[in-house]
Formats: sequence, C-alpha cells, structure tokens
Amino acid sequence: MAKKNNGITRRDVLQSMALAITAPNLLANNASAQQAADMPAPNTSTDPSAADYYPPTRTGLRGTHVGAFEPAHALRDGLQAVPIQETGQHYDLVIVGAGISGLSAAWMYRQQRPNAKILVLDNHDDFGGHAKRNEFHFNGQMHLMNGGTLSIQSPRPYSKVAESLLLSVGINSHNLVTRIQNRQFYEKHGLSNGVYLDADAYGSNAIIRKTAKTKWKQALKDAPLSPQARADIERIEEAQIDYFPKISGSKKKELLSSMSYLDYLKNVVKADPDAVKFYQQRTHGEFCIGIDAVTALDCWGLGLPGFQGLKLPAGSIPRMGPTCAGFADTGGSVDVHLPDGGATVARSLVRALIPAAVPGHNIDDLITSKVDYSLLDKPDNPTQIRLNSIVVSAQNTVSEDKKNAVRIEYISHGQGYAVQGTQCILACWNMVIPYLCPELPEPQKAALQSLVKAPLIYASVALKNWKAFEKLGVARIHSPAAFFSDVWLNEWLSIGSYHTPQSSDQPIILHMVHTPCAPGQNGTDQLRIGRAKMLATSLETYQQEIRKQLDGMLGSAGFNSSTDILAMTVNRWPHGYAYEYDPMLGPPSAKGQEPFVIARGRFGAIAIANSDSGGQAYMDSAIDQAHRAVNELLHG
Repeated sequence: MAKKNNGITRRDVLQSMALAITAPNLLANNASAQQAADMPAPNTSTDPSAADYYPPTRTGLRGTHVGAFEPAHALRDGLQAVPIQETGQHYDLVIVGAGISGLSAAWMYRQQRPNAKILVLDNHDDFGGHAKRNEFHFNGQMHLMNGGTLSIQSPRPYSKVAESLLLSVGINSHNLVTRIQNRQFYEKHGLSNGVYLDADAYGSNAIIRKTAKTKWKQALKDAPLSPQARADIERIEEAQIDYFPKISGSKKKELLSSMSYLDYLKNVVKADPDAVKFYQQRTHGEFCIGIDAVTALDCWGLGLPGFQGLKLPAGSIPRMGPTCAGFADTGGSVDVHLPDGGATVARSLVRALIPAAVPGHNIDDLITSKVDYSLLDKPDNPTQIRLNSIVVSAQNTVSEDKKNAVRIEYISHGQGYAVQGTQCILACWNMVIPYLCPELPEPQKAALQSLVKAPLIYASVALKNWKAFEKLGVARIHSPAAFFSDVWLNEWLSIGSYHTPQSSDQPIILHMVHTPCAPGQNGTDQLRIGRAKMLATSLETYQQEIRKQLDGMLGSAGFNSSTDILAMTVNRWPHGYAYEYDPMLGPPSAKGQEPFVIARGRFGAIAIANSDSGGQAYMDSAIDQAHRAVNELLHG
C-alpha cells in the first residue's frame, strides 16, 4: 500500500524493483506542481532498452537500491540456488563492476588491445558504482547533484596514470578548477558556515552563524550552551595553548596518534562535556565515525581545532591514516566538484567506450547530455555494459583449446546466466570476492573480508527555493548531534549550458550526509553496526528525518517541509567508502604486508581492481588499481 506524507508518496515496488517516487506525487501543492511541470515522466522500467529507462532521474531509495544486492546476500548466506543458463558468449575480458575502476580498466585494456571484445557486468541499474548522478528538472532547468562520489580530489596529487586517464577522456581538472567553480559565490551573497544545535539534544533549535571575521565568543553568545561550554569551545578554536609544553614536537605526534580526538579534548584539553559533544560528528563526513574512534593526530591532519598552540612540525608519521597523512604531507590534490560529482568521470568513460550512447564531443556538452541506455549492451559493441546483472561466481577454468579462461555466472531479473572470458577483472567490492571465488587462498580471502567499507547516506533534496538559507545567512551547516551531520546548498558551478541557480527564488538541490555509526565501539565494529542499522531503516524513516531536520533548522526563517520540498533522493551506500588503515587499532602493517595488498593478488586469469585494493576511498586509487590489474593480466 502506498503511504502519503506531506505530498510525497512512497511506492513499494515489488519483485526487486527499485523504490521510486513518481513525478506527479512529488509535489505538495499547485504552485509546486506548476514549478515542476516539466519533470521527466516517471521511469520504473528495469529493462535498459525501454524508452523510459533513465536511472539518474529516479528518486526515492537509490545508491545500492532494492534489487541490487539480494542475490549477493543469498550467496553469502548459502542460499543461492538459481539455475544457470549457458549463453554461449565469449569475451576477451569480462569486468565485474561498472564503477570508476571497472570502466577505467575497460578503457586501459582497450588501449593495449584495440580489437578486444569486453563485457562489463554491474549489479546496479546504472553505471558508475559509487559515482552516481541525481538529476532533477524544474521550470525548464536541469539540476544535478552527486549521488555518491563527490569530486575529483585526493589527499595527495593524482598519479600520472590517473591524471592521464582523465585527460584521455576529456577531463582537465586543472583547467576546470578555475573555469567552472566559484567557491566565493555564497560568501559574496552574505552566506557563511553555520552549526545547527537541535532541540532533541540541546533543548531548543539554534543556528550558530560563523563567518571568517566573527570571533567564536560572539558567534556563541546566544547558543543554548552553558557559559563553561561556550568558553571551552572558544578556547579549543582560538587559544594558543601548548598542552604538552615539556614534550618535543615529534613526541607530541606519537602521543596524539595513540589517543582519540574525544580523549584529547576531554582529558588533555579538559573541555566541558558539552564542548566535547560539539565536535562529536565533525569526522562523520570523512570517516563515517565520530571523534571517539578517530585519533587526535588524524584530526590534526584534517585541520580540526585544538592543536594550534602545540606547534606541531609539518608532515605525517607512519601511525596516521592515509587520508590525514596525505593532507599533512601535500595539502591534497586539485579539488574539482562537477555538477554530478564523479558521475561525470563515469559518463566520460562510457562515452569513450561506447560513443553512440552518450551524445556530444566534450565535457561541456557531456554535463547535460542524455545517455541512451538501450545502446550500452548491443552485441556488436566492442565494449558492452550489462546492467542489473549480479555476478555470483567467477571461476578459473580451461577452455576447449586448453587455454586458461574464466567462467562468470550472474543473475539478472531472477534468471541465471553464464559467460566465458579469456581474462577477468573483479572491480567489485572486496568483501564479496571470497564468495565469487571460493578457491582463493585462505590468507587472501581473510584479507579481502577484513577490509570493512564505511556505510553512509547522501540525500539529495530538491527545494522550491533557498530563501530560508539566505535569511539565516548560511550555506553550509554542520550538526554535532542531529541525524544528518552536514547539510549544504548545491555548490555554484557554470559549465556549458549548465548553471547553478543564482537567485534564492529559484529551486536548488540540497546535499545532506548521514552516517549510522555506534559511538563507543572501535571503528570497524561501528561500521558493521552502522550497516545493519542502515539496511533496517526504511525509506519513509529517512524522509521523515529529512523533513524533521530541515523544519528544525530552517523553520525560524519560514521554511515548511510540507510545501518547500519538491523531491527527495536517498542514496543509500551500505558499503560506501573503501577501507583505510585505522591507527586507533594499532601500528601499521609492514610495507607490502598491508591487508589490501594481500587481498588484491592475481589468481589465475582473474585480477582485482577497486579503490579497496589501494587502501584509499578516492577516485585516483580506483584508477591506479585498474591500471595495475590490467598490466597484471597483459604483462604478468
């Protein structure tokens, strides 16, 4: 039965179809209906050849959507029993996973084997892996948001391999960073950063507005916090205090790497409990866990406050996570946010592999180009991309001509199929690989299963306008305790015919981040517990939390979720960010003995490529690992 709340209908689509919200039911009143009159017709087809098949415009529960994982979970639980049909299809290379790593592997393989026949299988209804596109249309204008991968950005400069791949498909990040972005747009319009204290945690709703020129004492003066908590937040943010005056800089770093940021604030800085709580969710967006499970030194590497008086020497030490170490050493790579985030890179790769499917000639027209999904899996394509296909087995075999080969079995729409590949690259998530390849060496299987990915929610919420943000003077809002830790207005961009709205009267897309962790547990356990929470949470609950938080956050400025929300897309990623070394769990492994290195070993005609294999949750890691896997297969 459909359930209706504030004008937005939840449709439970049976038989493993993705949950979807139809365009007519997205609207709360006639004014909103007029505003969104040109929204594309609802598309719920699971057949890419259907005329209405266009996943980017689907709303409701996206990311790892219903239908994208059930056979894999059945395989994990020993329940897989779908008959397999022989297709008779043979490919030079079969790639499992159409994310950035899988698509990059297809492109790199083709550069070295121009005549190769390649098949890419993916469990989702869209390509891109985590690099998904959320697309909305209002008042004749396209609005985009990343459904996963946020940007072309990494803690260290991109490798020559990764940079060259981007250039080869038409993406010059160094040019784009100055050409399409205006990161001062909101600041020039009087909007700054803010902190939301919610009534459930603080007794009343309040927005703390913090500009570059505002001192914390002034910003906090009306906050529902005790005088001591306010004073301690001010001290953490601004005071030049050396809390270890008798210890050298390098020794300070070692000490900070052995304690959590929470313990540092509580036991070293000796801050009031409410001041410590003020920072609890500051690491959610980066690691999907709170400051109780992130080292103080890693938080220093991220630029969190409280260390300015310690005069720590620049650079990383071995006991730092790769993200924080990279930023500490280099300041990070160029940072380019495209309108749909990493989806632009995925679309560029698909255009390069199957030009007819993605009309246009350059990145400017790519942004607004509409992919023809019916052309992705044509038999005469040198590269075929087959969506809605969940691989359940990848086994080394011997072909009729006595050569090594790989048999790949997959399930699509409840039916099982088998194809043959001379070689195979598993560009899927590490934790599923031991179930696909049970003959792998036990140490390799153990390493694959030890790399726990981080669960997270990226919600894209279409608003009728952003007047409430303008009235409050904020564009990005962090919350220490609310359901969504971070909320921000769509970044202002202009590329080709695509432009982010400049007037607060116009619709805009809001980005909201939620990470379901379990404070008090170690980081790995928090991620596992959080994943279970996520999979047990309904779409309706996420929608209710969105409405509740936006009403509490923006209600004083006239916002009303029942009339001001046009659409909601909840991108659910139970297996989100790739595993990274966690210094809270102990010192790092010896070089070459890291679990992600052991996990990625070649097995016969099967190689492994994904960001997991690089031990970092960044696009360049996915690309670099694709390069390694292709070279392992072609050159040993």
